[in-house]
Amino acid sequence: MNAFAALVGRELRLAWRHGADTLAAVLFFFVAGLLFPLAIGPAPEVLGRIAPGIVWVCALLAALLPLDRLFGADLEDGALDQILLCGLPTAGIALAKAASHWLVTGLPLLLAAAPLAIMLRLPPAALPALLAGLLPGTLLLSLLGTLGAAIVLGARRGGVLLPLLVLPLTVPVLIFGVAAADAAATGLSARPHLLLLAAYLAAALPLCPIAAGAALRQE
Repeated sequence: MNAFAALVGRELRLAWRHGADTLAAVLFFFVAGLLFPLAIGPAPEVLGRIAPGIVWVCALLAALLPLDRLFGADLEDGALDQILLCGLPTAGIALAKAASHWLVTGLPLLLAAAPLAIMLRLPPAALPALLAGLLPGTLLLSLLGTLGAAIVLGARRGGVLLPLLVLPLTVPVLIFGVAAADAAATGLSARPHLLLLAAYLAAALPLCPIAAGAALRQE
């Protein structure tokens, strides 16, 4: 646990020194979301109906931005070899990377989702369900993104392959997250969709770090 905490602390310190990466992800999230009213018009009823999908798609795309540097920066400067020798299992290293990605990128996106949803005229009844779905959803994006980043590490054109690998895995997250907010907006229960998200997270939490750790051992 000490090695795990030390690795997470290292990642947070590096993120603090390069705070522009987090700012860029949040700004991308807002700018991409605000393009939709310009494209489809400012009609409140139209925006309110598609607001959950806009927020989720923008959060997914913004979470992908820092993934190519998740392991790539350590590989370039040789730090990855030292991390692999720190005594922490490779699955633990991958989990620490996923946790740091969520703290640096997923959590700011979760906090920024409410203002964007309000600007997009999301019905007030759907806002709690949207945020409740984004909590496990952003965690899943970090886990799946870490898995993808480990698999394409060292590959030629890995930055191109990474979204192609990660995006199909996030389709269930997108479907259940949007469905939860839509159900709440129409007066139905969002609980079944949130439980499915939680079940996906429960499966991904052990499996993604193990698979990512296996990919790291091949480097």
